[in-house]
Amino acid sequence: MREKTKLKLEELQQIMQELDLWATVAPNPQALLSTEPFAIDTMTANEWLQWIFIPRMCALLEADLPLPNNISITPYIEEALKELDGLEKLLCPINEIENLLKNQSQ
Repeated sequence: MREKTKLKLEELQQIMQELDLWATVAPNPQALLSTEPFAIDTMTANEWLQWIFIPRMCALLEADLPLPNNISITPYIEEALKELDGLEKLLCPINEIENLLKNQSQ
């Protein structure tokens, strides 16, 4: 399950790059300190995926720490990027990550 999660995170990154959602410059360091859900007050949805979600999930995997078992980010991404061509392609690995985490052995 952890290996599948890692692969899905890599797939998410690849799709974001294909859809030109992957930035080459990090946001302002202050933006990363947001305490709001999805850093909604300081970042776009794709910035949050790139600079917070993916790195934090990878850090948990690399440190062999427990992964969250109930996340729901699809509704936010779906709403925040509803005008995006390729939204369904972007949502696919996110949905798969959510399902993997929900179904992990306790």
